[in-house]
Amino acid sequence: MIYFRFQKIRSRFGFLHIPVVFLLSSAFIIIGSSFSFGQNTSAKSGKITIATCQFPISDNIYQNYKWIEKQVIESKLKKAEVVHFAECALSGYPGTDFHTMDGFEWDILHALTDSIMLLAKEMEIWIVFGSIHQLSDKNKPHNSLYVINPEGNIIDRYDKRFCTSGDLKYFSPGDHFVNFEVNGVNCGLLICYDLRFPELYREYRKSGTDLIFQSFYNARQKKGSIHPLIMPVTSQARAATNYFYMSLTNSSAPESWPCYFITPDGLVKNILTANEPGILISEVDINKKYYDASGAYRENAMNGKLNSGETIIDDRSLNRKTH
Repeated sequence: MIYFRFQKIRSRFGFLHIPVVFLLSSAFIIIGSSFSFGQNTSAKSGKITIATCQFPISDNIYQNYKWIEKQVIESKLKKAEVVHFAECALSGYPGTDFHTMDGFEWDILHALTDSIMLLAKEMEIWIVFGSIHQLSDKNKPHNSLYVINPEGNIIDRYDKRFCTSGDLKYFSPGDHFVNFEVNGVNCGLLICYDLRFPELYREYRKSGTDLIFQSFYNARQKKGSIHPLIMPVTSQARAATNYFYMSLTNSSAPESWPCYFITPDGLVKNILTANEPGILISEVDINKKYYDASGAYRENAMNGKLNSGETIIDDRSLNRKTH
């Protein structure tokens, strides 16, 4: 069975560079019968192994697809259950990678999206990736994240809600949240500039979200850009104040900041190297307890009670113009 599966992979991915094929064949030899593409036995365990991936996204849709394909296969060999890619990972990013939607190759984009769906099915793995979502001719497309399950189906799509002024030249903003479950872990989705709006994270906290997959395209920056400094620390604050894990992926096209994985206490647990391709393997375990500074009062605050303990009635408290 393993040999049959390998032959199937080779027939589909024969164009891959020799090191990748060698990696695949070596992994099968080393792991042998212990390597399984069978059904996930971790249902409702509250645990997920995540691969947060970065590569140099470009205007070449097929080249982007080859990167996605390569990193999905490598992530599977690293025992990942969900593979997470950046904003516009397949399509490329309008306004940066290309400057007009005129003549955009929609047919190629749709065909390669179908290929990613087939890849998810063959690898029996979840894939979250960014791309442009085509609307009718009169409307600009969405900037979206697709969620593909191990059966190869798109189970939902998140459309970037907060687009920058530059984004709005190319995109129509979205209007909904997305939650989906993997192994009993409640997952949510956000994209790049959404980071600036803490209200979005509060809504995900209210829905019981355990993990945020947030995809960025914050690359091809001028040297000295403030973004590599403020994006990670802002994400840490979002994770800590809402007590959830965060997987943050970005393009690795220089200049960029790298993929991060943040735990619910706001600490950066894992990080890749900036400006070069890579895969970050991290573990989510919602059974594990982390330091939660605001946990005792978070629910009250979300319900409008913006203090801790009980307030008192006292004339000296009411008079704020005396000492």
